Amino acid sequence: MSMSYLDQFQKHLRNHDYPSFLTLWEEYCMGDELDGEELKRILTSIKNSELATPFGRHVENVLPLWEKIKETELGHEIIKLIFDLQTTNTAQLGDLAFNYLKQRNADDSFFNDKIRLIGLRETTHFQGAISNYELLTHMKKGNFVFHSGGWGVGEIIDISFLREQLSIEFDYVGGKKDLSFENAFKTLIPIPDDHFLALRFGNPDELEERAKKNPVETIHILLRDLGPLTAAEIKEELCELVIPLEEWARWWQTARTKVKKDTMIETPEDIRKHFKLRESEVPHEDRLQKALEKKPDVSNLIQIVYTFLRDFPQTIKNEEFRKDLEEKLKEALSTGELTDAQELQLHFFMEDLNEGKEYSPTRELITRFTSPEDVVNEIEIVAFKKRALFDIRKLREDWTVFFLNLLLKIDQNPLRDYILTELLKFKKEEEIIKKLDELLTFPSRYPQVLLWYFQKLMKDDKLPLSDQKGKNRFFESLLILLSLLEQSSGNRDLIKKTLTFLTTGRYNNVRKVFQNSSKETVQEFLLLSTKCQSLTEHDIKIFHSLAEVVHPSLAKMGKKYTNDSQEDEIVIWTTLEGYNKIKSRIHEISTVETVDNAKEIEEARALGDLRENAEFKAAKERRERLQSELRTLSREFNQARILTKDDVDTNQVSVGVVVDFHDDEGKKISYTLLGPWEADPEKYILSFQSKLAQSLMGHKKGDKVLIQGKPFIISDLRNYFETI
Repeated sequence: MSMSYLDQFQKHLRNHDYPSFLTLWEEYCMGDELDGEELKRILTSIKNSELATPFGRHVENVLPLWEKIKETELGHEIIKLIFDLQTTNTAQLGDLAFNYLKQRNADDSFFNDKIRLIGLRETTHFQGAISNYELLTHMKKGNFVFHSGGWGVGEIIDISFLREQLSIEFDYVGGKKDLSFENAFKTLIPIPDDHFLALRFGNPDELEERAKKNPVETIHILLRDLGPLTAAEIKEELCELVIPLEEWARWWQTARTKVKKDTMIETPEDIRKHFKLRESEVPHEDRLQKALEKKPDVSNLIQIVYTFLRDFPQTIKNEEFRKDLEEKLKEALSTGELTDAQELQLHFFMEDLNEGKEYSPTRELITRFTSPEDVVNEIEIVAFKKRALFDIRKLREDWTVFFLNLLLKIDQNPLRDYILTELLKFKKEEEIIKKLDELLTFPSRYPQVLLWYFQKLMKDDKLPLSDQKGKNRFFESLLILLSLLEQSSGNRDLIKKTLTFLTTGRYNNVRKVFQNSSKETVQEFLLLSTKCQSLTEHDIKIFHSLAEVVHPSLAKMGKKYTNDSQEDEIVIWTTLEGYNKIKSRIHEISTVETVDNAKEIEEARALGDLRENAEFKAAKERRERLQSELRTLSREFNQARILTKDDVDTNQVSVGVVVDFHDDEGKKISYTLLGPWEADPEKYILSFQSKLAQSLMGHKKGDKVLIQGKPFIISDLRNYFETI
């Protein structure tokens, strides 16, 4: 469809260039051919613009072109727009509207009444006549309308042609509203029963069921009725109103995956851009062709083709498409500027397109590579990495050399698992141990691998170095690695995984290592743990407790972590705002209020007779209060730790979590757990040190708890920083 005129019209509208717009309109109306869809879009753009009123004197010039399509449904939509815009109200236009409506509604028993109501009897003012006639026809009990003034969707409850009035219940206003027909013509838009807004207002439970059963159908309806929408706008229309909030993330992930495969929906690459419903179906093959027409470089070509064939594997059954794709891949292979990894991946595609037939180039490539491990490392697609490894294992007698080299260097755990399994099958334990010795000697070189293998080691006693000595070596290296990771940025995720490994199951892995270790070895572990800043005082205290169970003589090492020093261990969690507030308060006391109080004391002292001097006593009492407050705040300030979004664990009730509850009667309540400086019971913000907060700590979603003696169920756990 050509949209050359549409683009020009919209440009003039954006620039508010009415003279140029009118000149273009005159040119357009004198044309011989008509693109109905283009005309509809032009008129719609004008109707929604500031030029609609002055343009109303000229819109009827397009009627000769409209005559070409007046018998079509598109022609009906266009004549409605023409009469919505026209402002001349000439007798000729009145006759046209009357005859047009008479022809379409010959059997309407209320025809004459409606003609009167829309102004065609007197023919003095009948702007919007055809749209208004349709609205009157739509005005039946149980039908739905949309209020353009912000009242939302409404259901017609009653209608009286005698009083020229209808009663409607709206979405966004309470109670039943009575509207005159005159006001209805200005504000109401009829919507069919299957319109998205009507479905959401009239039967939300049924729409929710349909959305869960067929998410793509729901997105189709949404885009059909509301037009192009961004992901955020789709969420605004569906989340809570159709799909419950707690189910939204999972539902949208499923829906988006399916929408990407739908041939009628255009999916944006940028999350800020719009999903659009296409006018006609675009086959998956055409979408790939369009992407390839942009001439992507080889790396992007590989990624595009891989993603496409992964999502739409059935397309290679299309013989014409398969041959065309083969030609594109052969063209890429013929460039002569490919790396070994790129060439191998292109041949993987060719192999797949041959549908299992013998394809020798892949074999030839694999066997001639001088450094297969470099090729594997260069491949970005994990599935192709695994495929390359599989072919190396199958085709090369020296595969073990390359697998051993890759054991520490490959990034993905599943690929490490495959390499390790194959090497063990081939009885390469000694060679594996040499690699593990390198890993233990230089833990910071391969930090991810160290944690990966240690996790496997604690579950499988048949692996190399799975004896107690090997576990001790790994535990020692892990503690050393943890302290090294803390000294540089960018290691948050790995530190978190390491801490989880150490503390999970009530420190089960630590307990297993300590149980069969010598006193000297455990003592060394305890010393190393103190160098790990990520381990809290509580963690180290647990380490000492576990050590004491195995070796009671180590009890003296843990004295500093006993309850006698518990007060020093307390962390005062606070938000940045709370931290700055207390900092300002300390500064206020020490630099302003204390100075003012000293002046008060001196002035009161000057009054004499300190025994009966009330001002002096009051000033002294104020000094004691200020000093006490300053001591308390200073001590707590030294124990303060600023809480960030990344510190909050929403897997269980903890500091920084908003806890949503409901009881058996449906009553809902929410509490936010923060530090004592932010506590505000009236706003349901609890200090994590409070009795209620402590009783909730550690509970998870779905747990039953008692709040003021009443049973509640935890319905959701949210990150406080995502709610502000």
